[in-house]
Amino acid sequence: MQEELNQFERNNVWELVPCPPSQTIIGTKWVFRNKLDDQGNIVRNKERLVAQGYCQEEGIDYDETFAPVERLEAIRILLAYSCFKNFKLYQMDVKSAFLNGIIQEEVYVKQPPGFENFSRPNDVYRLKKALYGLKQAPRAWYDRLRSFLLQNGFTRGEVDTTLFVFEKGQDCLLVQIYVDDIIFGATNESLFKKFSKLMQGEFEMSMMGELNFFLGLQIKQCQEGIYISQSKYTKELLKKFGIEEGRTVSTPMATNVKIDKDEKGKSVDESKYRGMIGSLLYLTASRPDILHAVCLCARFQSNPKESHLSAVKRIFRYLKGTCSIWFILSKNENFALKGYSDWTMREI
Repeated sequence: MQEELNQFERNNVWELVPCPPSQTIIGTKWVFRNKLDDQGNIVRNKERLVAQGYCQEEGIDYDETFAPVERLEAIRILLAYSCFKNFKLYQMDVKSAFLNGIIQEEVYVKQPPGFENFSRPNDVYRLKKALYGLKQAPRAWYDRLRSFLLQNGFTRGEVDTTLFVFEKGQDCLLVQIYVDDIIFGATNESLFKKFSKLMQGEFEMSMMGELNFFLGLQIKQCQEGIYISQSKYTKELLKKFGIEEGRTVSTPMATNVKIDKDEKGKSVDESKYRGMIGSLLYLTASRPDILHAVCLCARFQSNPKESHLSAVKRIFRYLKGTCSIWFILSKNENFALKGYSDWTMREI
């Protein structure tokens, strides 16, 4: 907790001032959690002082909150491109990233619980930079990072605005942003070292080495290609929905069963059904073998029946027996875009 407050002082996040009249004073609280690796082991105990941003009112305490976030599909494209160009991807983490974002509004917060100033107990902090929990914090951080990269010769992607590219001759450096996590790789090692030095000179960074775990994806970068798995995420889903026990099946969907609206069937909990479908859709990033079955079941989220829930549970039982499957992006394939039509799978 003291380390967190020391970070505030180094980043010049706030200043203690007398409580201003007719101003909304936002509360603060401490949040604690364990940071896990891809095997579920605790690697760090983290604490965070957050503002109770739910007290903020739009138009009074903040204006713009939108900050672009990369999609999982963008990560897969980046992984495929690194395979094609034969370079490795690395990961870095910005320490207390939101504390680097400069806010434009006047925001006041209460003193942190347990760390009140005894000589000035009624004073409050006026924020100079963003604090976790504020509505505008993600936007402020993204603007700060975007401006910094653009000033240093990067260009931003026109479609994916979380992708930044630096080109030098025939070589290029790719940087993908997900809030405070940064994935990057370069076709030239000198560009890689230059970027690492550049970021560490501006922000407090944690260099995490080669990319191996990101957004629930377990990643192995090998000589023959890149392996992707979500086995940890799959096991968590099985535990969450109570399908750890029972038999497994060899296919995600029975071939002799036709799924329709089943209007005469018995209704089931919509919230649980939608949660199962949403979780499975995220899993399709590395499991194309379940995509058809999941999308078919997703059609009936408005009024699911027991027959639909039974079909979804079959997908989970299939996953239970295939947790160890890995999806590979091979280096020996070209980067040409292919399309297929109808069930004959004829190449266009």
